[in-house]
Amino acid sequence: MLNQARASAEQLSPHDQAEFRRALGHYPTGVCIVTAHHDNKPIGMTIGSFTSVSLDPPLVGFLPAHSSQTWPLIAKSGAFCVNILADDQSDLPGRFAKRDADRFQDIAHSRSSLDLPVFDGVVAWIDCTLHSAHEAGDHLFVMGNVLTLSVVRDRPPLLFCRGAFGGFAAGT
Repeated sequence: MLNQARASAEQLSPHDQAEFRRALGHYPTGVCIVTAHHDNKPIGMTIGSFTSVSLDPPLVGFLPAHSSQTWPLIAKSGAFCVNILADDQSDLPGRFAKRDADRFQDIAHSRSSLDLPVFDGVVAWIDCTLHSAHEAGDHLFVMGNVLTLSVVRDRPPLLFCRGAFGGFAAGT
């Protein structure tokens, strides 16, 4: 059945990338920064595709682009920490999306149980070891084994929707 679905999808005309982005841009995503160490220096990258994958065993996932210069360094380290940003941390994602920037300059952070960078003020952090990485078009689907985690702050998460950052107000 999967092969038939794939064949049918391949027969469709190519999607207009701008329209594809515009349509999916209406779906809000949480914003995280995945951190690790490379050559004894902290590294990190902004992620808008973080998700829970499995409860048993505990697995999480995210999708870095093939063009990422940071992902290969994180993969090489074999471990990473997912920093779930709070709604008052909208200054961080842009910084960690830039290439060749000193991303950690003047950013307060501590260390996780795996000795990985955890930003002060995050909602939660999740320490993982690399489980697997699978091809997914122009991205990879990376899965991590969750080793430890902590909810640090009772604050709404940072969201990204329609090209802007914002928070979440729960309904009553």
